[in-house]
Amino acid sequence: MRIAVVLTCCGALVGVTAFDAAYAQDAFPSRVVQIVVPYTPGTTADILARLVAPKLAERWKVGVITDNRPGATGSIGIAAVAKGPPDGHSILFVPSSYTMMPALYRTLPYDPVKSLAPIGLIATGTLALVVHAQLPARSMRELVELAKRRPGELLYASPGNGSAQHLAMELLKLEKHTDLVHVPYKGLAPPMTELVGGHVQVMISSFQTVQPHVMSGRLRMLAVTGARRSPVLPAVPTISEQGWPQLEMDSWYGALAPTATPAPIVSRLNADLAWSLQQTDVRDQIEKQGMSPGMTSPDQFAAIIRQELGRWARVVANARIKLD
Repeated sequence: MRIAVVLTCCGALVGVTAFDAAYAQDAFPSRVVQIVVPYTPGTTADILARLVAPKLAERWKVGVITDNRPGATGSIGIAAVAKGPPDGHSILFVPSSYTMMPALYRTLPYDPVKSLAPIGLIATGTLALVVHAQLPARSMRELVELAKRRPGELLYASPGNGSAQHLAMELLKLEKHTDLVHVPYKGLAPPMTELVGGHVQVMISSFQTVQPHVMSGRLRMLAVTGARRSPVLPAVPTISEQGWPQLEMDSWYGALAPTATPAPIVSRLNADLAWSLQQTDVRDQIEKQGMSPGMTSPDQFAAIIRQELGRWARVVANARIKLD
């Protein structure tokens, strides 16, 4: 009798849980949805949010706003979503540096895996490794050989300690056992000016940032770091094609929600974001930013996050980078 009662109760609980999940999905969205961008207006994450927001509003028949919450290298906005209601009405757009911050900071007001549920990857872009045009290196292999012949002599620039460009070069140094000297600047413009002027010799940056200088002949692009060649400069090989698949990396942007968000709502967010990215005007604008729109499943995005958290933890530990 007791077993029967327990089984009956368990069945009822399962039924309630299934009902709650279905109700949560049906009830979403019931009010304005916020896309939180933990950076200032005008950043790529902000541009992406403002591109998809009108499409989602059209589909959901509710307001969708972009909420910029910059500060503490993104931690303020990320923590706000992580601690918010897990009902799908507040979602987060982050860049790939999301997986670098835990290695750079001893304490963060959130856990990158436990506090947030991946919705999916939104867009990817490629980075490019460029050198000053007068540097006698025309391939990645020649650059590494030159660095090994002249240890501590070649200078590479970045927009600051702990930046994605800094860590990308440190990954190259770690994997290829080379000794290039880091010269950090503040922001993107100063290091590019110094590289074009020949005051530093090497830099990894976004493809669209370096492309004009490559086209003018002032810089030479040795490789793109993504999985595919760029249609703009198809003669430039990928870093994997040159024999170093372990150095392949993309600049990406993804969406997350509070970790307790019901699975049906996460699935709905994934499907509707994918729909918005497929709209021609949205796709065209994203491609103008040098990005490729595309949505992964939540599980695929979770795997990317876990893999990159491990990669950057190893790089930061090896380079002994600390920002706090």
